[in-house]
Amino acid sequence: MPKVIGGSLATHRRQVRERVFAALRAQLYTGGFDTVTLSGIAAAAGVGRSAMYNHFPDRQALLVAFVEDEAAGYVTDLDAALAGVTSPTERLAVFARMQLRRLAEFHLPPGQALAGALDDQAYRRIAAHADPIGDRLTAILAAGAADGSMTADDAGLLAGMVAAALSSRKIVDVHPGELDTAVETAVRAILRMVEPAGAAHE
Repeated sequence: MPKVIGGSLATHRRQVRERVFAALRAQLYTGGFDTVTLSGIAAAAGVGRSAMYNHFPDRQALLVAFVEDEAAGYVTDLDAALAGVTSPTERLAVFARMQLRRLAEFHLPPGQALAGALDDQAYRRIAAHADPIGDRLTAILAAGAADGSMTADDAGLLAGMVAAALSSRKIVDVHPGELDTAVETAVRAILRMVEPAGAAHE
């Protein structure tokens, strides 16, 4: 019987997943999904192959579980950052900074690369995890339209445009010493993007 880590099966399962996800994160960052193998992840995580296959039957199941875990953690962090921020403009600035900082820290393979690597069902499951994040962005833009601080254009369509702008790695692929400036420049551009028609600029 495999050694139980942490004293209980629930703790063991959580700790195995944390170690596996940490190993996967490192390999995705350095080599991309094409380089990932279950045996390689198991070795890097210090997990037996049988335990690995018990948790994740194939690479696609592993990636889907990883994205689900990352997305849940990100939504929790985003909600905490937005708590107490009432101005739609400030909420959008917080949202944009978080998106860009997370993009700078870590990236998954581009959407088209994922689409080619995964079957349709797995890709749809991964794509679905963008919904809670997009919903929060749409709500911010709708609130801005309601109080007149942002354009009254369709909030859902505008959210897609803002999200696309915030997904550009060109913004964050800069020297570490230039990242703060790059992020704040992008945040100002996003805020200008959603200004109501005729807004005055200083």
